[in-house]
Amino acid sequence: MVAYERAAIVGTGTMGPGMGAVLERIGTKTCLYDIDPAALERAKVGVELARGVLDRLDAPQAAGGSIEFSTSLEEAVGQADIVMEAVPENLELKRKVFGELVTLAPDSAVLSSNTSGIPITKIAEGSDAADRIIGMHWSNPPHLIPLIEVVPGEQTSDAVKDQLIDFVHSFGYEAVTEREVPGFVENRILYAVLREVVELVERGIISHADMDTCVKWGIGYKLAVIGPLELIDMAGLDIYNSVGSYLNRDLSTASEVSSLITDRVAEGRLGIKTLGGIYDYNADDIKVLGAKRAAKLIAVRKALAQFDADQGGE
Repeated sequence: MVAYERAAIVGTGTMGPGMGAVLERIGTKTCLYDIDPAALERAKVGVELARGVLDRLDAPQAAGGSIEFSTSLEEAVGQADIVMEAVPENLELKRKVFGELVTLAPDSAVLSSNTSGIPITKIAEGSDAADRIIGMHWSNPPHLIPLIEVVPGEQTSDAVKDQLIDFVHSFGYEAVTEREVPGFVENRILYAVLREVVELVERGIISHADMDTCVKWGIGYKLAVIGPLELIDMAGLDIYNSVGSYLNRDLSTASEVSSLITDRVAEGRLGIKTLGGIYDYNADDIKVLGAKRAAKLIAVRKALAQFDADQGGE
C-alpha cells in the first residue's frame, strides 16, 4: 500500500478539516493551509468535530499522524508527498494555485484537486507538472462518506493514478476511477435526481416534505445497499426497458435551474446558512439537526461495515 508521510491541504473551507482528520488518523503528518487566519480558526473547530466522528466510527488509528495549521503556503507544501487543493470552484484561481504548488512543493509530490467538476486537464493546462496533477474528489462530509472519485487528466501519468488509488484504499475508502466529464459522475447523478425532484415539487405533484420522505425511504434506502445497475439486474432489464420506453419521455429535460430555487436565491433564502431555504430553521434547530444527521450517517456506515466484515462482503 502507498503511504504518504506528509500531506498538505490547500484551502480549508467546508471539507478541509474533515479531510485532514482522516489523514491524521492514518498516520500522515498533515498541514492545513489557508490565506485567512479566521478560516484556520474555524478549521480547528472543524477538525475537532471530525476527530470525534472518527472516534465514534471506531476508525483504525495509526501512530505518527498530526495536524498543523499555517498561513504560509511554502511552509505547508514544502515537504509534502501529496498536496490536496480545496480552494473555491474557480478555474483561474485553481490554475494560479497549481502554478504556485509546482514551484513550492517537491518535484515528486502528487498534486491533487478536490474540485467537484472542473476538468483536470483544464486545471493542468500549460503546467510543466501536468503528469502529477490529478482529481481527488472527496464526498461531503469527507470524514463520514468513504468514497473518493479519482479523475486523471489527459496528461496524468498512470503511476500517479495507481499510487493515488492505492493510497485511498490504504485508509479503507472506496476509490472509483473516472474519465473527465463536467461535474464528474457523483454530482451528475445527484443533479439528475435533484432536477426531477425540484420539478415535481414545483408542479405541485408532491409536497417538499413528502418528496424528502419518498426519496429517503424509497430510493435512498435501497441504493445504500444495491447499486443502480445492480437494481436494473434485480428488477429485470425487460422491466426497465418497458418502463423506460414511456417514462423517459416524460422526465424533466430542463436546462435552466427551476424557479423554485432561483426565486429563493433572489430573496436571500439560501438554506441552512441563512436560516431558510426550502424549509425554515432557527439556530437551535440547526445544531440538533446536524447532530442527528451525523449520528444517522455514523450508524449506517458502521452497520454496513460490520455486515460486510461478518459476511465477507456482498
